[in-house]
Amino acid sequence: MTRYLITGATGMLGCDLQTALAGREVTALGRSDLDVTDLDAVTAAVAGHDVIINCAAYTKVDDAETSEDEAYAVNAVGPRNLAVAASALRAKLVQISTDYVFDGSATTPYAEDTTHSPISAYGRTKAAGEDFVHAENGARSYIVRTAWLYGKNGPNFAKTMLRAAGTRETLNVVNDQVGQPTWTMDLAAQIVLLLDSDAPAGIYHGTNSGVASKFDQARDVFALAGLDPERVLPTDSSAFVLPAPRPAYSVLGHANWSAAGLAPMRGWQEAQAEAFAAGVFETA
Repeated sequence: MTRYLITGATGMLGCDLQTALAGREVTALGRSDLDVTDLDAVTAAVAGHDVIINCAAYTKVDDAETSEDEAYAVNAVGPRNLAVAASALRAKLVQISTDYVFDGSATTPYAEDTTHSPISAYGRTKAAGEDFVHAENGARSYIVRTAWLYGKNGPNFAKTMLRAAGTRETLNVVNDQVGQPTWTMDLAAQIVLLLDSDAPAGIYHGTNSGVASKFDQARDVFALAGLDPERVLPTDSSAFVLPAPRPAYSVLGHANWSAAGLAPMRGWQEAQAEAFAAGVFETA
C-alpha cells in the first residue's frame, strides 16, 4: 500500500488533500509537528513513506520583503531537505509552487517551461525551492504551481468580499491583476489524479481554467450570493500600494496535463459556484 506524507497539513490545501486521500494511509504533519528546515527531522519524518506532498510554505508575501532569510529557509531549504530525503528513499515528491516565480509581464499563459523571473522576495524563495527539488530528486518529483487559492480552511478573497459587502455599499476591486481563481478542493483532487497516473515527473500548473481579474471574481461572488454585482467597482493596483509587487498577469498554461493524457482542471466559475454551494465562503 502506498504511504503518503503531507507536510503543511493544517493549511487550506493540506486539509483538502487529507479529504482527497481519505481511505489511504496518510501521515499529516502541520508546522508544529515538523520543521521542514531541519534536515534530521525531515529525514525521520519521511522514513517509511512512498509519496511526500509538500504544502509547507512561508506565504506572508509582504513580510518576506524584510524577512527573506526566514522565507528562504521554509520555501527553499525546506523543499531541498524533503527532496534529499525523498531521493534516498526513491520516493515521489510533490512540491507546491506559485505563479510568483514569474514577473507577470506576459500577455499569454505562462508555459510550464518558462524561465523564472520573480519580482518579489517570496517569488525568489519559491523559485529557489523549485530549483532544489529539480537538483535533488528531479526524476521522481512533480512541481505543481498554483495561484489565487481559496478554500474552506483558511482566509480567502471571496470571503473577504462578502464580509465587506455587509458593511459597505460599494467595493473598489482591482481590474488590472489577472489570474485564475483556484479552489483548493479541486487542486487536491488534481494532485491525487497526478499521483495515481503514469504522468512523467516535471512541472504542472494546478489552477482552474479560464481567466479573471480580481474585479471579475468579486462580481461573480456577489452574483452567487444574490447581491448586486454593480456594487463592485473597478479600480487599479495604484490604489493599493503594498510592500511586495504582485504579478499583473498570473495566467498559467496547462499543456503538460494534456501531454500526460490528463484533463486540466475545470473552469474557475464552475468551481467557484460549487464552492459557494458547499459553504466555502460563509462568513459567520
